[in-house]
Amino acid sequence: MNNPLLWTPDPAQVAVSNMQRFLSFVRTTHSLDHIIDYESLYKWSIYDIDVFWKTLLDFSGIIYEGNTTPCRTGTTMPNVQFFPELRLNIAENLLRFRDTRTALISISESRDRVEISYEQLQREVKMLQSPLADLRLQPGDRVAGLLPNIAEAPVAMLAASSLGGTWTSCSPDFGTQGILDRFGQVKPRVLFAVNGYTHRGQAISCMEKLEAIAEAIPEIEKVVVLPLIDEIPTDSEQFPDRFISWESFRSDDDGSQLEFVRCSWNHPLYIMYSSGTTGTPKCIVHGAGGTLLQHFKELALHCDVQREDNITYLTTCGWMMWNWLVSALFLGSRVTTFDGFPAHPTLNRVWDLIEDEGITHFGTSPRYLAACRRRMHPAESHDLTDLRVMMSTGAPLLPEDFDYVYDKVKPNVQLSSISGGTDIISCFMLGNPMTPVFSGELQTIGLGMDVIAADSNGDPAIGEKGELVCRQPFISMPVGFWDDDDGAKYREAYFDVTPGVWYHGDFVTHTRSVGQSGGMIVYGRSDATLKPGGVRIGTAEIYRIVESHPAVADSIVVGQSWRGDIRIVLFVILEDEHVWNDELIDDLRKEIAAHATAKHVPSVIRKVNKIPYTLSGKKVELAVRDLLHGEEPRNVEALADPTALDCYRNLNI
Repeated sequence: MNNPLLWTPDPAQVAVSNMQRFLSFVRTTHSLDHIIDYESLYKWSIYDIDVFWKTLLDFSGIIYEGNTTPCRTGTTMPNVQFFPELRLNIAENLLRFRDTRTALISISESRDRVEISYEQLQREVKMLQSPLADLRLQPGDRVAGLLPNIAEAPVAMLAASSLGGTWTSCSPDFGTQGILDRFGQVKPRVLFAVNGYTHRGQAISCMEKLEAIAEAIPEIEKVVVLPLIDEIPTDSEQFPDRFISWESFRSDDDGSQLEFVRCSWNHPLYIMYSSGTTGTPKCIVHGAGGTLLQHFKELALHCDVQREDNITYLTTCGWMMWNWLVSALFLGSRVTTFDGFPAHPTLNRVWDLIEDEGITHFGTSPRYLAACRRRMHPAESHDLTDLRVMMSTGAPLLPEDFDYVYDKVKPNVQLSSISGGTDIISCFMLGNPMTPVFSGELQTIGLGMDVIAADSNGDPAIGEKGELVCRQPFISMPVGFWDDDDGAKYREAYFDVTPGVWYHGDFVTHTRSVGQSGGMIVYGRSDATLKPGGVRIGTAEIYRIVESHPAVADSIVVGQSWRGDIRIVLFVILEDEHVWNDELIDDLRKEIAAHATAKHVPSVIRKVNKIPYTLSGKKVELAVRDLLHGEEPRNVEALADPTALDCYRNLNI
């Protein structure tokens, strides 16, 4: 494949990058003179994974105690545990800096800007740690957050994890049942929440929702309510003894030092949740050590986050990118949390943030970039001097969006389309300060991740579409699933196809040769792959063409069982100034045929008013497919707007 080259790293920047520092560390530590670039470093990292992960741990500066030998027990996934003799505490590591430099900048639609130094962060965490200790919070006890992406969210997480607590969180815009589907399974002892939040200028109360949660989960001993919206109350007539305001719960700052309970490397740090659009959400448990070391690798090496940098990601506390973002505290950088609708009051809102705060690392979604592509030229309207790295995840990033960034945003930025997920709380493919960016391609496979595109026999499929698989154990594999003592759910989720090989469920092409790190194209989820006439087509292949059409604002495409085969059905939202007619439908079909193949052309094209998305911004193709087959989707509470499915019901197609 000959995708256009868009960006080549500056050799001077490569020389001072964290990736180059690690490469030199490996060469010196192991006398490996043949490691001279990322390609040779990557090959070494998957050739001897035990030595790689041990070397990365030594390089990272992570605080721990115990013996690093053995590096792991077991050889075959999922029956592998890394560093079984080590103990550490995530909060001790994320709070290792104690100076006056800025740790957190909190930008919220609900209040004024908040800035907290690393020194202040210690005190804020201590004032929540003390009352949690008074409740006799024990290692493994669950503490939940129903919080927007504001500074208090990492403060509460750090306080809970400092005592060995297991943190789990949802965004407050989840529906009540969606929250209960998640928290109801893990039964937290403490719930940190807000009394309300602001969305597009409108204050929305959470108090009725919080009372319903407290009633349904009696194991919650305290609901600690932050008064984010002044005009909304924080107390509860129904549960006066269990509800308490944030200020009343916090202890006084008595100047005492934080305590850190060091637990095993695989101690459950986070409980994450699958989207829940095809059934009750799976509760995925991630270990403290593996999460921290993997995040260090990705943030420090692949994103080149340094102490003087400022990183932000457009995320909620219900998406793994929040956990990933918070780990940047380990690097001593500034972490900017953003709570609000990115396009309110205009699409300029986020670009203003990047300019005003001096953001160096900006993470977003393809959906936001696509919206900007049609309307904005940030390079002309904003000073983006500080911006060095852009990241995008949640869905495949179209080549047109790559072109937009380099044409209209900044020509000398590292654009990293990254891909992984909640399942691994990290990435399989991501950015790289040492290698070029090609249009439409994810820059590189992460160090230590033995990833290939596999054909139907499980062999590497170079230049052909295949399943994304990882062939060797990696540090951020889940500890397991909640309430899955025999591991059956865990094995079924990833290892059903080939025992010992992780099948991630993405449909991809690897554009380089076997064993090389670069060049991945993602076409969407395997379970949403279209198969007309038995030919596998990724949904992203059609989105690329359709959503570049000037008449189309958004779209969703699904496969419908039809007369013994599968036919493609496309739904589109029109831009306001365009008219829906047969001429437009014919034009869309011609564009798809001209830029793809006749197999890609939908049999049916319909106009709709809404496209269903999850709360983390992913299109819900399977729910639409279910409706076309006369089946009612489950867990619509997982959708950002459950009413978005209404226009797909009872369609006569």
